[in-house]
Amino acid sequence: MNKRDQYKRLFSFGASIILLGFLTVFFAFIWYRYYSETIILPYYRRGNWVVIAIYTILTMIFFKAYGGFKVGYLKKTDMFYSQMLSIICVNIITYFQISLIGRDFMKGFPIVYLTVAELVFIFFWNAFIDRIYFLIYPPRRLIILYGSRQAAALVMKMSTRVDKYMICESVNIGDFGNEDEVKKHIMKYDGVIICDIPAKSRNDYMKFCFQNDIRAYIVPKISDIILRGAEDIRLFDTPLILCRNCGLTVEQRFIKRTSDIIISLFMIILFSPVMLIVALAVKLCDGGDIIYRQKRLTIDNREFYIYKFRSMIADAEKSGVPQLAKDYDNRITPVGKIIRSCRIDELPQLFNILKGDMSIVGPRPERPELVREYEKTIPEFGYRLKVKAGLTGYAQVIGTYDTTPYDKLKMDLMYIENYSFRLDLQLMLMTLKTMFFPNKTNAETEKEVLGADNDTNNTKEGR
Repeated sequence: MNKRDQYKRLFSFGASIILLGFLTVFFAFIWYRYYSETIILPYYRRGNWVVIAIYTILTMIFFKAYGGFKVGYLKKTDMFYSQMLSIICVNIITYFQISLIGRDFMKGFPIVYLTVAELVFIFFWNAFIDRIYFLIYPPRRLIILYGSRQAAALVMKMSTRVDKYMICESVNIGDFGNEDEVKKHIMKYDGVIICDIPAKSRNDYMKFCFQNDIRAYIVPKISDIILRGAEDIRLFDTPLILCRNCGLTVEQRFIKRTSDIIISLFMIILFSPVMLIVALAVKLCDGGDIIYRQKRLTIDNREFYIYKFRSMIADAEKSGVPQLAKDYDNRITPVGKIIRSCRIDELPQLFNILKGDMSIVGPRPERPELVREYEKTIPEFGYRLKVKAGLTGYAQVIGTYDTTPYDKLKMDLMYIENYSFRLDLQLMLMTLKTMFFPNKTNAETEKEVLGADNDTNNTKEGR
């Protein structure tokens, strides 16, 4: 392992602390300059410190939720979007907090000044710290090992981050006479990506990497993800790992259902003006139905009717054959393009959540016809319905619109096997980012990669 890698976390932590310190100083200046003496009962020294500390804690929470501290991990643009949304959320909350302290709606322009100043600062800060980071930690030189399937799709995705990964060689292990030759190739690089290869070979290469301190990126199998949710049993001197395989516990289901009811009711009240405007726009657009009902699957493969604002023409599937929406689909109405782009068409699903058909967070509810089609090639696709379908979820937030069903299945299983109420809250916050800054589709990413100057020329096939 490169010795510099040992201090990477320390570098990221230090950069995050410095950034948090600057943002705290900006707020402290605004607080002392515009608010501390104008509230009805001004605080003494410690009271002011508490207000500033609350701002720091809020900033830390939102930055953590949106990934605003992930120096070198996210792209500069994604980092800026994450931090921008975090700062806007924190400053809105802080304004209402200050108004509560002052027992009146306080002046809003100082918070606007603060927001603009912080956004300008983080723009230049990200450019500076990103440059320093990649001077110290240049892209890793990697080799990909694959078996029966070509690893081209993964190479394409990872090639979008040439600042972080340099795919130097792609090797089919079947082209080599023995594992020793493959291991010699691995030793030439900073790390290895292990794709779909036989279990015995994969275990051998993983142990080899562990023994030689070589970084290994593993493309997980379904069984690997199930094991991630297992727990240790220490009753004997022989280690055991227990996979309960029952979805959520009774306590988790109770907490999840309670939070679903509270949050869905709150959001229905909050977004009722928006839903009224959208309903009117859909009706005026072509005079058709406002709500679109469609049969979907939820927990234990139970069928239910999902509610959405209609975003397509009335006879979008007149042939009777299910068709997934595509980019620039001519079936989408003008209003539909707008409401789909920021996911507003999904708002009526809040009533599905209130009824108990869905949850706020969970796997995307799929159509029975599509599930049956997926299960022909992916028999495990039904595993994702160990929990209720969700309005948002891990696959919806992390994935793109054209993420493959197999990858969506993996992400849904990761959510189920690592479920916690904290994870639900984090995914809810991340959904806001997805609404304002939608993820690019893999097709768009592929076009960018193919159009880049020699970004993929570093890849060569192993012989």
